[in-house]
Amino acid sequence: MSSAARTLSLAPALLALAALLSPAAADEKPVAIYVGSGPGGGYDLYGRLVARHIGRHLPGAPAVAAQNMPGAGSITMANYIYTVAPKDGTALGIGSPSLSLLEALGTQGVRFETAKFNWIGRVASITNVTVSWRTSPVKTLEEARARKMLLGAISPNSPLTQLPKALNNVVKTQFEIIPGYADSNATLLAMERGEVEGSTVSWDMLRNQKADWLRDRKVNLLVQYTLERSRDLPDVPTALEAARTPEERQIISIYVSGADVGYAIFAPPGTSDSRVAALRNGFVAMLADEKLLADVDKTGIAFDPVPGEKIQAILAAEAKTYPEVRGRLKALTEATEAGP
Repeated sequence: MSSAARTLSLAPALLALAALLSPAAADEKPVAIYVGSGPGGGYDLYGRLVARHIGRHLPGAPAVAAQNMPGAGSITMANYIYTVAPKDGTALGIGSPSLSLLEALGTQGVRFETAKFNWIGRVASITNVTVSWRTSPVKTLEEARARKMLLGAISPNSPLTQLPKALNNVVKTQFEIIPGYADSNATLLAMERGEVEGSTVSWDMLRNQKADWLRDRKVNLLVQYTLERSRDLPDVPTALEAARTPEERQIISIYVSGADVGYAIFAPPGTSDSRVAALRNGFVAMLADEKLLADVDKTGIAFDPVPGEKIQAILAAEAKTYPEVRGRLKALTEATEAGP
């Protein structure tokens, strides 16, 4: 049974929950979902999926449109939602699952607290992978330890940049990261043209937009950034498997934990409880929508939704550890960079 079909079997319970949460007031103002990346990437894919379907389940059935707001690894969009966007439920965001990591590290430019966003729900967890083009001499993660490999990247703050950089620092891979590409599509094009040897991208984007590359073995899958091997990638090692000591496992696990947050929708802090309830209600009802489930099955994208309350609890718990995490990351990173 497909993941969409399993969710459809839960439709009566989901709709009952939606009915309990539904507020009486209706608001027909258009809703914008701001995507913290350019067109074509994973955040864009899932943001537009939600935009196509959630409006039917919100009070007043408003029009919903996705709007790209790339910049600084989703920091630009997150800052906008946190500080500028209206707090009436008409402005939502979706972006990097590493926003909490960027906050924890005290990254320059961060003007938000991740746990204070109102998390509406997760559509799917996220699996990022580092790949090399078939002509690259680096075809495995072990070979990436033995020789340099040019890796196209987006913003220095993007998890697609941060993840291979963490492997360089911790387990001594030799990814030479070339940032500055507009989006994941641009890094893949650069790889195909021979400008770089590889890139780090979402698995969903790769399998949906470059299925022929996988079929024809045009790319080598070096590593997946998850705590456990994905069902789709049973033969690809995780970043954790590259760790050689408990300390190395600890720092890598911090970097890859964003996979659980995944492709999640959030609203600004200060949004009223009734509007947050309406948005979460709409999200829950959307999950049982036959049109959405057909869309999911047609596109073949991952679909393992989680309600907003669970994401909220995960991030609230993480926020309590930030002072400890900052010190640990700084110490371990400096130690690995100063190694032999």
